[in-house]
Amino acid sequence: MYVLNIAGRQREYYQILLDYSLLWESALGIAAITNSRLFDTLEKKSEFERQLETMPRELSLELKYVEKNNTWKCLFQLLHSYQITSPEVNKFVAYINDLPEEELKFICLPYIGDNAQEIRKRAAQGSKESLHALKDLTSEISFFPTYIEFINQVNVAELKNHLISVFSKWYESFIHPISEELNTILKNDFENKAVMQKKMNAEEFVGWATGGISYVPEPSIQNVLLIPQLTYRPWNIESYIEGTKVFYYPVSNESINLGDRYLPNYFLIQKHKALGDEVRLRMVKLLFERDYTLQEITEKLELGKSTAHHHLKILRAATLVEVKSSKYRLRDASLNSIYKELELYLNQ
Repeated sequence: MYVLNIAGRQREYYQILLDYSLLWESALGIAAITNSRLFDTLEKKSEFERQLETMPRELSLELKYVEKNNTWKCLFQLLHSYQITSPEVNKFVAYINDLPEEELKFICLPYIGDNAQEIRKRAAQGSKESLHALKDLTSEISFFPTYIEFINQVNVAELKNHLISVFSKWYESFIHPISEELNTILKNDFENKAVMQKKMNAEEFVGWATGGISYVPEPSIQNVLLIPQLTYRPWNIESYIEGTKVFYYPVSNESINLGDRYLPNYFLIQKHKALGDEVRLRMVKLLFERDYTLQEITEKLELGKSTAHHHLKILRAATLVEVKSSKYRLRDASLNSIYKELELYLNQ
């Protein structure tokens, strides 16, 4: 079939926004240390384990509350609403404290699109019908329905006290002592990305910054916000806020060790490590043919489920594989970019 395009319409692109702050790093730390599912894959796992041993009891209790109720999500939503107008913890704490009950609940409830904003608003006001509708609309994300129910039922004064306590204690214990070094790393990455942004179109830039994520424009999404983070390396954390797709992406090795021209990009290392294993190469070849569920992969390759899941986590952490609709899928763009990334490293 032949197609002649006479519409003259160019493809729409989103606008790239860049930001960084120690406040994001604090919220990400709280999320990471309470995420038992991904904890073993984190680059900072051993550091987190040491922190757990020396952690103040009050903070440990608050983190258990976070893990039970996923209140890290509240912190992320509130930081986006606050928009980091000041990087000072006491001002963010004051912002939380001053929020009216209904507004706090509205902010904490997940954004799922412009069409659902009225449902979100009524759910924050206490409408049972809207609450159930919001839970149904978010059922694909496993923890959202119970999280939404929690936000609906929680005593707001209790929630405020918890959020202020866990955020302040985490920042004081684990961010403040290394704040100068950490801020320098984040600033380095922010400035490096700002330079490269001018040399690429929006989609190319998102793929480069995140280590291979291919993000195409979506309806009602005008902006993509990129926030560098050290805590969750090697993972990209994705989220949505009003009109904006957010990527909390892992800072590059070059930003951590500025001036070392022989230091390879983090994802370049992770991709080669992930592919340097027979089982994972077999998985890549299998997924090159089509998408598969975990059960299908274990049957095809004659692996135990725990073994298959372990190798798939490594492939996902290296941005070579993703999960869509309960099936594992090869990230073709990330796989195809390996040679270009190696070439870029050799010639830099």
